[in-house]
Amino acid sequence: MTPEQIELVQSSFKKVVPIAGTAADLFYDRLFETAPEVRAMFPQDMREQKSKLMAMLGTAVGNLHTLEAIVPAVRALGERHKAYGVTAAHYAPVGAALLWTLEKGLGDAFTPEVKAAWTETYAALAGVMTSA
Repeated sequence: MTPEQIELVQSSFKKVVPIAGTAADLFYDRLFETAPEVRAMFPQDMREQKSKLMAMLGTAVGNLHTLEAIVPAVRALGERHKAYGVTAAHYAPVGAALLWTLEKGLGDAFTPEVKAAWTETYAALAGVMTSA
């Protein structure tokens, strides 16, 4: 990732933070709509899961400039997901739901450049997770 892409992701995520609850709702609603088979992997009460998602995104986004420092934690997250039954095929709908959520949450601020930066970010993180 380029420094410019990192800045785009970090600055756009700052706009998501105030609407974190709504963003998490949008994300999971979209994920379960487009990939209903993954719903069974999650608890009925999604409050804690939604909070974990936003916290994980915040940590990852905040540390993109030192990606190598968070690789062990991202790899461990991938290992936990594998234990839950997540396969490499599940990462595509998750990435699509993330981009859709960002588009809805950011509106006009979700420019093609921001989308490309987030796509690159997700690909990097998902790549580490799937290699676990």
